[in-house]
Amino acid sequence: MTTQDRRPPRPKPSRRAGKDGPAAAGSQARSHRLPAKAKGQTGRPRPAEAPDAEAVRLQKVLAEAGLGSRRTLEGWIADGRVRVNGRLAKLGDRVLPTDRISVDGEEVKRRAARKSRVRVLAYHKPEGEVVTRRDPAGRPTIFRRLPGIRDGRWISVGRLDLNTAGLLLVTNHGELANRLMHPSRQVEREYAVRIHGEVPDGALEQLVQGVDLHDGPARFEEIVESGGSGANHWFHVLLVEGRNREVRRLWEAVGCDVSRLKRVRFGNVILGARPLPGQWRELTDAELDELLAIAGLPPVRHPPRRPAPKARSVLRGHKRS
Repeated sequence: MTTQDRRPPRPKPSRRAGKDGPAAAGSQARSHRLPAKAKGQTGRPRPAEAPDAEAVRLQKVLAEAGLGSRRTLEGWIADGRVRVNGRLAKLGDRVLPTDRISVDGEEVKRRAARKSRVRVLAYHKPEGEVVTRRDPAGRPTIFRRLPGIRDGRWISVGRLDLNTAGLLLVTNHGELANRLMHPSRQVEREYAVRIHGEVPDGALEQLVQGVDLHDGPARFEEIVESGGSGANHWFHVLLVEGRNREVRRLWEAVGCDVSRLKRVRFGNVILGARPLPGQWRELTDAELDELLAIAGLPPVRHPPRRPAPKARSVLRGHKRS
């Protein structure tokens, strides 16, 4: 599927999953959703004067050097950790190829991002791991499981909390990570959620209509009931933003207890049966090009390489309701 200037058609949340996910109920799943809203195009204002053709925003250069996402690097600049030609940098600064950049007193080795192969890994995060490079509490981190990388470093595309498992994308491309995390892209995230106990009447409708959280209103784009037995009930939910613990907080706001949470899809990338928890796989060329298109970036030229195993879709067999 090719994505250009618009979001791709949405795969429907699944009623089927493997041994780690919800079992399908005997009756047809019910879907709760709001009608799609028409979206207009927004343009960026033109600057009054064209900047130097070779000057590039400082945070972009740092991201291309593999130091982190633009959002993280903007924080470094604001905290006074970055200097350009010996002077303290500020947000909005542009730099030339001849400028010297340092972070925490160490000079940054600049490189052209286009010369490095764009890589994205699909990592299956187990419960109990944290998405950080160093944890003061000594808990295991996802980065100990990832392969080595010649230049730059791995950047996680968002986070999953300690007790949330599932799909986590990591990349060596700072601009790609920044775009996929930015709320304006509205990249879809699908989760399998197990609720312990009864769901109050009207709660599902309330969750798609909208709930007020402490950091603003939030809602699920869609909820699909996916079966369960006894006191446990499974649902698949769809979000287009990634606020901290948003899935859990939405369910808690309507009086429900989340006993298990697993992300099964991010954009066009589906977790499937492989990789297993604690393992990773490299995205296929087709997956990578589609992910770049979702982020509004051009496709890349792919060098010959051994084909990766094809992703097994958890959405297979879904019946539209």
